[in-house]
Amino acid sequence: MSFHLKCVPACPHPCLYVCVQYARVSSDTRPEALYHLLTDEWKLLPPNLLISVTGGAKNFNLKARLKSIFHRGLIKVAQTTGAWIITGGTHTGVMKHVGQAVRDYTLSTSIQGNKIVVIGVATWGVIHNREALVHEDGCFPAHYMLDTKDQGRLSCLDNNHTHFLLVDDGTHGRYGVEIDLRARLETYISGRHLVNKDSRVTIPVVCVVLDGGPGTLDTIYNAMLNSTPCVVFEGSGRIADVIAHVSVLPVSSATIAFIHQLMKKCFGQEYERFSDLKIIEWTKKIQDIIRMSHLLTIFRVNEDNYGDVDMAILQALLKASRRSELRGTECWKRQLELAITWNRVDIAKTEIFTEESQWKSSELHWAMFSALVGNKPQFVSLLLENGVSLRDFLQDEETLRELYSRLPNCFFLYKLAKRVKSACRNKKKRFALRAQRNAGKGETICLTYVSDEVRHLLGKFTKPIYPPVTMAYHLDMSIKSMSECKDQTVSQASLREDISGTQRDAGRDLFLWAIVQNNKELAEIAWEQCRDCTSAALAASKILKKMAEKERDTDEAQKMLELANHYERRAIGVFSECHDSDEERAQKLLVRVSHSWGKTTCLRLALEADDKNFVAQSGVQAFLTQIWCGELSVDNHVWRVLVCMVFFPLIYTGFLVFKRDEVIQRENEKREELKMLETVTGSSFWVNHFKSMPQVKPLGCWSKLASLYSSPQVKFYWNIASYFAFLFLFAGVLLIDFQSTPTVKELLLYVWLLSLVCEEIRQLFYNPDRFGFYKKTKKYIQEFWNMLDVISILLFAVGLAFRLTPELLYAGKILLCLDFVVFCLRLMAIFTISRTLGPKIIIVRKMMMDMFFFLFLLSIWVVAYGVATQGILIDNEDRLNWVVRGVVYEPYLIIFGQFPAYVDITGAVFDINTCDVNGTNPLKPKCPRLNENYTAAFPEWLTIIMLCVYLLFANILLLNLLIAIFNFTFQEVQDNTDKIWKFQRYELIKEYHSRPAAPPPFMVLSHLCHFIWRVVLRRPITRQTDFKHELPRVEEEELLSWEALMKDRYLLSAQQKQSQSVEGRILDTAQKVTAIAEQLEGENETSSAAVLKRLAGLEEQVIQSNKSLQWIMDSLMAQGVAAEEAQSQATLLADESPSSLKNILDKESSFHVKARQFHYPDCKITRFAVPEEKVPWEVGFSSYMPTYYDSANCGNTTNRSEPEALECYRNPQGRTGITGRGCLSCFGPNPNLDLVLTRWRDSGRVVLEYLAVWDDRRGRLTLPGGSIDSADHLPVALKKTLGKTLYEALNAKLPTGTKVSEGYVDDCRNTDNAWVETTVLNIHLDRGSQVMVDINNMVVSSHGCLLWQEVSSQTRLGSNQRDSLRQVAALHNRNF
Repeated sequence: MSFHLKCVPACPHPCLYVCVQYARVSSDTRPEALYHLLTDEWKLLPPNLLISVTGGAKNFNLKARLKSIFHRGLIKVAQTTGAWIITGGTHTGVMKHVGQAVRDYTLSTSIQGNKIVVIGVATWGVIHNREALVHEDGCFPAHYMLDTKDQGRLSCLDNNHTHFLLVDDGTHGRYGVEIDLRARLETYISGRHLVNKDSRVTIPVVCVVLDGGPGTLDTIYNAMLNSTPCVVFEGSGRIADVIAHVSVLPVSSATIAFIHQLMKKCFGQEYERFSDLKIIEWTKKIQDIIRMSHLLTIFRVNEDNYGDVDMAILQALLKASRRSELRGTECWKRQLELAITWNRVDIAKTEIFTEESQWKSSELHWAMFSALVGNKPQFVSLLLENGVSLRDFLQDEETLRELYSRLPNCFFLYKLAKRVKSACRNKKKRFALRAQRNAGKGETICLTYVSDEVRHLLGKFTKPIYPPVTMAYHLDMSIKSMSECKDQTVSQASLREDISGTQRDAGRDLFLWAIVQNNKELAEIAWEQCRDCTSAALAASKILKKMAEKERDTDEAQKMLELANHYERRAIGVFSECHDSDEERAQKLLVRVSHSWGKTTCLRLALEADDKNFVAQSGVQAFLTQIWCGELSVDNHVWRVLVCMVFFPLIYTGFLVFKRDEVIQRENEKREELKMLETVTGSSFWVNHFKSMPQVKPLGCWSKLASLYSSPQVKFYWNIASYFAFLFLFAGVLLIDFQSTPTVKELLLYVWLLSLVCEEIRQLFYNPDRFGFYKKTKKYIQEFWNMLDVISILLFAVGLAFRLTPELLYAGKILLCLDFVVFCLRLMAIFTISRTLGPKIIIVRKMMMDMFFFLFLLSIWVVAYGVATQGILIDNEDRLNWVVRGVVYEPYLIIFGQFPAYVDITGAVFDINTCDVNGTNPLKPKCPRLNENYTAAFPEWLTIIMLCVYLLFANILLLNLLIAIFNFTFQEVQDNTDKIWKFQRYELIKEYHSRPAAPPPFMVLSHLCHFIWRVVLRRPITRQTDFKHELPRVEEEELLSWEALMKDRYLLSAQQKQSQSVEGRILDTAQKVTAIAEQLEGENETSSAAVLKRLAGLEEQVIQSNKSLQWIMDSLMAQGVAAEEAQSQATLLADESPSSLKNILDKESSFHVKARQFHYPDCKITRFAVPEEKVPWEVGFSSYMPTYYDSANCGNTTNRSEPEALECYRNPQGRTGITGRGCLSCFGPNPNLDLVLTRWRDSGRVVLEYLAVWDDRRGRLTLPGGSIDSADHLPVALKKTLGKTLYEALNAKLPTGTKVSEGYVDDCRNTDNAWVETTVLNIHLDRGSQVMVDINNMVVSSHGCLLWQEVSSQTRLGSNQRDSLRQVAALHNRNF
């Protein structure tokens, strides 16, 4: 076998070619080697379906619509199912049409890697230009020319196939050499299991037929004998049209004369070369084909039964599987597995999930797992719609572990693998002996690893989402050094306590599994099943953004960010729907502790995920405003709050409104409404119910005062006032009272600053969200205002140290003055709370970043001009301060219009006294180069040009560029500043929510009290519930149910908006236009088809009239009237009697079928073809020449017995196509006994069972039995199966048995002179009998050769024995 790579030109142009792979193989090559070549050497993925396309090998024309449908449907089914297409490989006939379909698909698609596999199996001896494919040393690639003009009787290879197997048997010009090897290869592939390692289904094979001649008929017949379904295209011509026409008729109507007529009509001139014996043989094959209707599918263009070609092919496979040995649920499971493998949800909807099939959730768990692992989201939705419960599916943690072990290659799998490997490496160090013992077993995965990795992605402020477990599961991934580890235990008992009480959310588990692999379709389906959908969406946004930061693949990272933004929009949509429905519940939802996502809140997740759009929506901002106001009403004006801060007694006069007052007012209004309702209806139920509810009491005097000064809003205003006072005190000390010895004012300043330092330390260590010190410190440093606080405090500390040192007093004052600037800049933070000024501060910060980049550009021009001008004007200036002044400072001042006088000495008033000629005066710059008369010695024109150029670029270009940058930044940021401000507003509100009520410097007292309470007295602090609230179980369930309802509303409204959008309407319109165009095209075909149908009807009537006249003629001949036959067809009917023609239809059901199979069992003898009408002995059959066969004579077919002896034994059911004894023991009837041993499974007599024997030769169950010599004894063959003792015991019970049936059996061993007659005997055994005990012992020791089976329609027996079992069930009054 030689392997080459060949290039086949796609057109006559020599530069256009395609590269395919081929192999020249011997005709006796084993199919295993060919399959190994295809999958291992050529790296083809094993197919999920094998499509064998056969038909006309000569060029034929297809109708335009049929051609289009065939091309489109064949490619669709191959593309969607991952099928291999096998053809004859030449550039003629049906193979050419397949190649054109592949070419059209290849040219129209831009998807790389989505290649259709088309394998051509051709005969080497008939290939034109095959010399180019041979090279003694091998040639890569071999250049093959497609030359159809000079090919003669040979054929060219089709250049659109992807692979070729060229079969060589040493002959030249002989077609059909490849047929046997192709059949063996297809049979071998059909015996292989699907790619899924857990699949129990073998690769299905379907035969697609277009056109074709007698050879195609043989191919169809042999394929259907091997249980391969066939799809025949009506209208494609010749044998395909013959079969399509006969398929709608009963078998008895497919007579020899009728086939003659169809052959003449469909084959035209080719019909003249057909002999009568061939027509008889083909008639028999056509009858057998239409008898196997479950394997035959006729695709008719003008009928909508199958829709497109792909539907017809797949439905043909499903139809065939329903008639297989699998019965009931097993059959449906096989069909569903095929549909999932093909990823054809449309097939599953129409053919599997029907009203006939009733599924339990547990029966579909394997299908759900397969759909998830295979990334088939449409099937996941379909299974959920048809009763699969995610809670039951993921109830066992083993399923979830298996799902994580089957993750595709992704970032999360890589991180999980590293975590597993690291954990197992640590365990091996601790348990070295066990590691040696388990060496080679590989590493394992458990949910604890998943929980740790998810917690790493979400943040350490969350709790583990899965409890620690001791079991683990195999991790199957393609990463080096990945193997297994066994149990993992976690010692943190607190984690178990936190998670053990929570209930797992199956929707959450599936959603998380889909999110970590960045699978949008599966994640969307799982999100719809989540209970805590808002938290789930925000958690997904956080996880995806975290993974995108570390993902090295830029495209994959972008997809992660897009999916993160998608789920942020999902969270916004659901929460907006909730807020519009009920604000109070929506706010609870915002701060509710989510047990499914690590005991965090929606608000915290949104902040950690940097979901500014979510935080900026009105519902979240309204909640933050309520937190900002504390117990005060949000409707209070600011001036009222400021007045009450100073004159607090006004709060007792109703000057300020508290939230409690609003609640009481609403309750009073509700009470009045209920009273009015009571007066109208007379029912006091709701009034009494309202009275039984706890009443809200108004705030007391002290509570109002505490509520006022503990409000974050009031704290903020007091801190502003305190900060202004601090700045005034600081400025007064620096300007007025800065003595060598600190004064009282200065000491007060120090105390004030100490209180600020204590507050900054408290903010650094205050960690209610439990971020951890590292992350808390990182978040503290990342805040700009905190950095200003740290800088100002550090600068103050250094300045204070200098100030307390007498020698550095003035230096200390300078540092303190600079520190005052920093403190003043910190004053801008007070504007962040303002809705007007807050966004502007964000814009200023962005512009400052732009300013730094602009200064870099400006510095280039400043330094360039400064150095050039300084070098031209001044010689050897060695004073560094004046060098820097001339190089940097003076060019910088020029930008603002201050020009140096010495640049243009002639045009300016130059005073020699303003400079020093020698450069020795430290207070004066060095004079430029001058002559003795103090005129310019330097090229004055050059300096002027340089100045003009510098001003042109610096003043005009760069400054205008800076203005443009600022304008762009303003326009760009302006749209987002509101969102950014709302997002940052949370941190300000949370800061003042946690601050002590007293402002600096009185804050020191609060910090002191806090220190004594926590450190000295060791009392726990009171947890604030404003930002994190854990609800009771019942209230939480009600809230989640309400959230689920709001989610459904949101999804419905989103779907309606999408359908009403412009894109949706355009798509809908395009689909309608396509449907109308196809309908118009179909009507054109239908109009011509209607005329043809009428003509066919007239032709049928003529045929029936001809039959009637023929019958009359035969009747006259039977009465002695001589007639001369003019046509060869009449000779075939001359021997028939009138009574035989009349009774053929009546006897059709009694004709044997298996006894007329072409191939006699266990030998190479072929029966003579006996069509249906020629079976009865009463019907004349002058052409009947059966073969004689007797296995006792070593298969001698020439040594016949005496004709008189054979006439004594004539098969009562008619002709079989073979004479002699065959492989039966004697001529005439051969008695056989089938023993049906039955018992009741239990004492309740509900389930009836029978004893079955496993037949290794047939590969199925059979009833115990065999040939007998006498009806009084069991078959001798059973003695070996049952044992001597049991055989004798059952033989004794033989007279007590009930005869179920007796008579002729349609057996494939029957001949014209020998046949099988079977007696079915039922012996019912008592459970307590000794025979029953012996049988049970034999069943146990038989290792599966004997077994009890339930009497039901799902039993796997032959058709004859199934009928016998049905009669036994009726005998015991049981349904079959």
